[in-house]
Formats: sequence, C-alpha cells, structure tokens
Amino acid sequence: MRTSNRFIAVALMAGVAVAASPSIAFEGNPVTGPDAALPIASPQPGTAPALKKATPPVAAAINPSLSALQYAAEGGHPIAQWKLGQMYAVGDGVAQDDMRAFEYFSRIASAHAEDSPSAPQASIVARAFVALGRYYLDGIPNSKVVADPDRAREMFHYAASYFGNADAQYNLARMFLDNSVSPRDAKSGVRWLSLAVQKNHYQAQALMGQLMFNGDYLPRQAAKGLMFLTLARDSAAPGDTWIRDSYSNAMKKASENDRTMALQMLERWVRGQRD
Repeated sequence: MRTSNRFIAVALMAGVAVAASPSIAFEGNPVTGPDAALPIASPQPGTAPALKKATPPVAAAINPSLSALQYAAEGGHPIAQWKLGQMYAVGDGVAQDDMRAFEYFSRIASAHAEDSPSAPQASIVARAFVALGRYYLDGIPNSKVVADPDRAREMFHYAASYFGNADAQYNLARMFLDNSVSPRDAKSGVRWLSLAVQKNHYQAQALMGQLMFNGDYLPRQAAKGLMFLTLARDSAAPGDTWIRDSYSNAMKKASENDRTMALQMLERWVRGQRD
C-alpha cells in the first residue's frame, strides 16, 4: 500500500514540480533572498492598493509577523506556507495573487504528499491538494496554470482517498455528478458524497438532500432529503444562497408527513443515530 501511495504521489506532483521548487517561483522569479518579501498593500484609506517590493528588514518594520511568516514558509514550514497561500488567494494583508498562492500550495503538496494521514500537518496537506484542485478546475488567467479537469480530479481524488478530506470528497462527487455520462459516474459521485455527508460537510449534506428529495440518481426519499437540507441550512454560510433556496423549495413541495418524518430523522441524526 505504501509503495502504491508513493507511486501516486510522485505522479501527481510531477505536474507541479516547477512551481513547488523552494528556490524558484512558478513564473521563474526567485522567491528567496532580498527580493523575496511579500507585496504589501498600501494602508492609506481611500487609495488604490499600491504594491511595493520590500527587503526583509523593511517588511519586518511594516509587519513583523508577516516577515516571520515568510521566513518560516521559506524554511519549509507547511502551516506557514498554507497561511501565506490563503493570504495571497484572497488578498488578506497582501496583494491578491493566485499564482503565488498556487506556488505555496504546490510546495506543501510536493513535500508532504506521502505524510501519514495521522501526521499533525495532514489536514493542511489535504487542504493544499484541494486548493490546487480548485485552481486546476478553472485555471489561472494569464498564467501557465490552464484549466485541466483531469488534473483537478487527480488532486481531489488523492486528498479524498489518502487523507479522507471531506472537502475533497465533496468536490470529487460534484465532478462525477455534474459531468455524469453513465450510471457508473453517478454511482461514484453518490459514494464520494456519502463519505462527506458522514463527516457533517454541510454542502455535501445540501447536495445529498437535493438528490434524495428530487429522486436524482437515487430512489426518492423526500423526508430524508428534507432532513439533510435542514442540516445544511442551519450550517450554511451567508453566501450559500443555493442551500437556503433548495431548503425553501423542498419545504414548499413537502407533504406534512414528509416534514414530520424529517424532524424525527433530524433528532436521531443529532443524537448520532444515523442510518
């Protein structure tokens, strides 16, 4: 099993080896040395973010914690690399830069693909694979990272199967279901979705609720579908309007008996009595 995992890890990482190099950025620029400091957004209110390359001493003077985070990341610390990747992905305290985010996530995946699923950093490694998978789904405009669904599927599958990551299982399920061309695809999608549902992944619960309530890819189970939609609605983030809309639509269509049974199932689920 270990040999098999090693083969898979090497195959997966072959495509991001350039980006994952600790001394060369994906676009070919050095990421260590005097010019390696993070681009800092201008703190002046009412002005457009101004970017500047600062040497480490200047960066430390502006934001000591940022400089320390970069130092740890360049030293190979996966948590620091993950934090920086997230910061670049959303522009949190730094200029938003998907390529820099992609690079940091690639370093984690390349260096730790074979770490034990029980290792302290395993959750970070799995999330790095998921982040890479999402980048491969759509690509990064004006970069070497082009949309590659097959590559995305590989990233999700590795994180889902080896690390058991619920986000990966949900994303993999969506890929199978959204692009289903055969009963086998649908079966695989439902299987991965079920694994994420059991981990209380609320988006997976919402999608499972839709499938069950409507009878898509599964025998129709309106009450159980409504139960999952209720669970998902209670955990949904403010931007998850599709979940709240799905719940509202199901409630309108559900019979009184469906609603009663859904409530009973929900109580059992909360108590841990799952079937």
